[in-house]
Amino acid sequence: MVAPPDDDVLWARSVHCSLEGSPALSGVSLGVREGHVLAVRGPRACGKTTLLRCLSGQLVPQEGEVWFDGHPVHTLSRAQRERLRAERFAWIGPEPSLVPELNGWENAALPLLLRGTSQRAAKAAAMEWLERLDVADCAGRKPAALPRHRRQRIAVARALTARPTVLFADEPTASLHASDRAQVLRTLTTAARSHGVTVVLATLDEDAAALADHCLPLVDGRRADAATPEAEGQEACSLSV
Repeated sequence: MVAPPDDDVLWARSVHCSLEGSPALSGVSLGVREGHVLAVRGPRACGKTTLLRCLSGQLVPQEGEVWFDGHPVHTLSRAQRERLRAERFAWIGPEPSLVPELNGWENAALPLLLRGTSQRAAKAAAMEWLERLDVADCAGRKPAALPRHRRQRIAVARALTARPTVLFADEPTASLHASDRAQVLRTLTTAARSHGVTVVLATLDEDAAALADHCLPLVDGRRADAATPEAEGQEACSLSV
């Protein structure tokens, strides 16, 4: 096991992962620095979501290494990985996943409230992001009363309110119209630059990938810009600039 470069907040080497007996990732390597946006781009079923799940500790790869902030993630216990995800990571999926009993600001503030942050401070932090995403008018409304695209913006606000070190965004704008997609993606990239949040974005969208600092193309579970697993290992730090 070789430690990653000191300037990479997230690093992976030769990650292999199979799901239900079928290979999903085959020797993927990468490195990304704090505050940078990495777009993982490729067609459906190419391994984008699986890669994000391995990087975030939801899955443990069968082979390879995943490191966060200089510490190995792949050797942690399930409880340790859950704690890491709760305290240092955030996740946005393609569908809004809100608590139906909570209103907009309560959903956005939930990660902070669960950590013991005072209601006043948590609400202020949540309202900042709801305003930046133009859904402050939804703060007092329950999810059932809101259209899907506004629920998704609240889900994005919740992820950013959590003040993560790394935000994993798995097709976060798939359910949004073009104008909504553009605003959400601008907010994510702005957060990365202004708040030092590292964003790992899985996307099919060329325009979304163009907003990133680096792009990692995937095809059939492999990096499309690396001809061999050995080349992938050599390219692991090519994204860290």
